[in-house]
Amino acid sequence: MISDIKKVRNIGISAHIDSGKTTLTERILFYTKRIHAIHDVKGKDGVGATMDSMELEKERGITIASAATFCEWKGHEINIIDTPGHVDFTIEVERALRVLDGAVLVLCSVGGVQSQSITVDQQMKRYKVPCIAFINKCDRSGANPPRVIGQLRDKLGHNAVAIQMPIGLEADFSGVVDLVTMRAYYFDGDNGENVREEAIPEALMAEAAALREELIDVASAFSEELTDAILEERPVTGEMIHDAVKKGTLARGLTPVFVGSAYKNKGVQPLLDGVTRFLPCPSEVTNTAMDMTEGETEVTLSSDTAAPLVSLAFKLEDGPYGQLTYLRVYQGAMAKGDTIYNVRTGKKLKVGRLVRMHANQMEEIDKIPAGFIGAIFGVDCASGDTFVSENTNLTMTSMFVPEPVISLAIVPKDNKAQMNMSKALNRFTKEDPTLRTFVNDETGETILSGMGELHLEVYLERMRREYKAEVTAGVPQVAYRETITARSDFNYTHKKQTGGSGQYGRVAGYMEPTDEAEFIFDNKVVGGSIPTQFIPACEKGFASCMKKGPLMGFPVNGVKVAINDGASHSVDSSDMAFQAAARGAFKEAYRRASPVVLEPIMKVVAETPTEFQGSVMGTLNQRRGIILGTQEEGPMCVIEAQVPLAEMFGYSTVLRSSTQGKAQFTMEFAAYKQVPRSVAEELAKKAAEDKKNVA
Repeated sequence: MISDIKKVRNIGISAHIDSGKTTLTERILFYTKRIHAIHDVKGKDGVGATMDSMELEKERGITIASAATFCEWKGHEINIIDTPGHVDFTIEVERALRVLDGAVLVLCSVGGVQSQSITVDQQMKRYKVPCIAFINKCDRSGANPPRVIGQLRDKLGHNAVAIQMPIGLEADFSGVVDLVTMRAYYFDGDNGENVREEAIPEALMAEAAALREELIDVASAFSEELTDAILEERPVTGEMIHDAVKKGTLARGLTPVFVGSAYKNKGVQPLLDGVTRFLPCPSEVTNTAMDMTEGETEVTLSSDTAAPLVSLAFKLEDGPYGQLTYLRVYQGAMAKGDTIYNVRTGKKLKVGRLVRMHANQMEEIDKIPAGFIGAIFGVDCASGDTFVSENTNLTMTSMFVPEPVISLAIVPKDNKAQMNMSKALNRFTKEDPTLRTFVNDETGETILSGMGELHLEVYLERMRREYKAEVTAGVPQVAYRETITARSDFNYTHKKQTGGSGQYGRVAGYMEPTDEAEFIFDNKVVGGSIPTQFIPACEKGFASCMKKGPLMGFPVNGVKVAINDGASHSVDSSDMAFQAAARGAFKEAYRRASPVVLEPIMKVVAETPTEFQGSVMGTLNQRRGIILGTQEEGPMCVIEAQVPLAEMFGYSTVLRSSTQGKAQFTMEFAAYKQVPRSVAEELAKKAAEDKKNVA
């Protein structure tokens, strides 16, 4: 482990799905001699990429969980986190960017800035992470790096400037021109490991000179020395340009752009030089914590290893040796045998094993100094907890956790599966804050909520593989309600003679709809026709009927019951008799009170680029939605609507496919409204079938 913090880089590799993040990480590990053979992401050779260590990742050829590793390049230590590109696993990117100092934004030279590139860029902005861009796949047909640089400026608002230009494109892509040194670089050998430096081809000289002028012009805004050199017409050195570009990158005012093809092993080594040259070391980034002793004041942390410890747990994993907690140490150092405190719980714990991660392999270490990322075993904590040394009352701010947008009802096959399912859900929800689970009190179903269909599908598959929990997943039941729409009178006598004392009770009154509450009981009995001690029994009898309505078995809402008369018997009347009389009276009057079924209506807010406004409104209208209003916020359009919950299942997939994955939505409960006749008929039919099946 390198002791000089100036030589450390903590970086994340983030991008849209299929831009080549994991392939790029694989090449970086190969060129830094961290691995000795390159493996394909799709696992055609049966191995799969180093960073995709989960079986599911190798099978699907996608990254599901972010993986950490470290390598050395020209005397610098680089800690890398490879993150997923799919929007369903956005929390993995969120927590990686929370603890990193810099990032490499990978873009496809054909696809350019895509939907998830926009999401990742917003996450970088949220945590003020400086980044460099790498335009990958320059060997693909249709590759157009200048167009991608234009999109970086227009779509993401980056002050993007080319540091390199490609030599040839598509099938002719053979190397890169460095615009700072004005030299051409080619990548020889079976895996591009031998970098050959030559003069720039004559045909590209004019273009390279023009791009270098543009680079100097943009960089001069961040360096007085460079500006003076231009004005005094002194020679501009590579050192001056590098210093200016670094200042601009650290201030997030400039984004240097590199080009290459990770799959064809071209342009990766200069990108590594760019990481060590332009991205910050831990001491160049300002990290703050909240001081809880002085009413939550902000404190700037120092990367001094002798200062009191402040570290953040940003990711949990259940490994073969118990819970593995990934940590970033911001101040001080965490050493084996130290006593540390969890700020959230106030618990004291002793540090046991400390490790550094290389995908799913680990290396034992004695301490994690400030600025480094490591992992600790056997600590019970949650994602986002702060660990400090004694008498340090500082806490790191937690990361942003998006709300789930899709739900499934899951049913275990048998009792054993039920136990295993509980264990799996307990672990998965602890590891992944975007995965939520709860039991619906009304339907008794276990509901699993997440960020998308792929997200939930992956967890169901992991449940089957890792916990042998066979579960079936279906659409959750909608919490329908019943209510009445008219007033109805009742006068019901409950009489039962079974030898010995019988049962007798008569209740009379009326029921009517109300908006004030779910159920109102009004005692209007005068003259003692129903003895006072039996009034609570009447209320209990009516209230019990509210749980399951006589119409279709849904809970009943918005009913006021008033009793104004009745009769009792000196021997046969009892609490049981009056409860039974109330139940009978309710059923008798309910049928005559024009009962209807209500459905939950959700307030849906969809946020979409303006170009897709029409198609998003169309998808909401198709789902019996009522558009309440639209509002433009810059390039985005916000659409507010009310849509029945029953129509919203699977909507996230429809919305993404109709907007190229660029739109998102949130929904919350608004009100209950009467279902249309056609829907009510369908529900009645289903209820009749269910009754038949039970019988």
